[in-house]
Amino acid sequence: MPHTGTTRRRVLAATGAAAAGLLAGCSGDASHGGTSTSGLREAGVREAAARAEAALRARTSAASRALVDRYDAVLAMHPALRDRLAPLRDQAAQHATALGPAAAPSPAPSSPPAVSPVPADAEEAVKQLADAERLTSDAQLAALATAPPELARLLASVAASGAGHAYLLAGGAR
Repeated sequence: MPHTGTTRRRVLAATGAAAAGLLAGCSGDASHGGTSTSGLREAGVREAAARAEAALRARTSAASRALVDRYDAVLAMHPALRDRLAPLRDQAAQHATALGPAAAPSPAPSSPPAVSPVPADAEEAVKQLADAERLTSDAQLAALATAPPELARLLASVAASGAGHAYLLAGGAR
């Protein structure tokens, strides 16, 4: 015979439903007409962090692109260095791509950036490339302090590669 009236099972179900309703009402969800200041603050922090990362990526990518332009200028002036410089130039181009904006690529500049004159002496040109690699690597290392973790790992790797390039260009592997 079914038991009518209040049962332990019905009391527990009603209590659970009431508790769930109270918890949902206290969530502070902004989608129900209220505004959550902590939610807005978190969104603002995320947006500021995204802007800072995009600016950092743009700066470090531009430095790598300038280095590629320097390689191109040296290779144009001293084509006999192609075997020695082409692999390093290609890696610098990969670094520029990897450090580029995470979103859509930025439009190409309307005119190529100015590159300082390339010395007529091939060894002096390579020495200047080594200095440019070192400066770029140092700038990327300095950027680590403000980079988010994933970008910091990439910057550390690219900076290490650039330091290796500088070493090779300076004659360290002869």
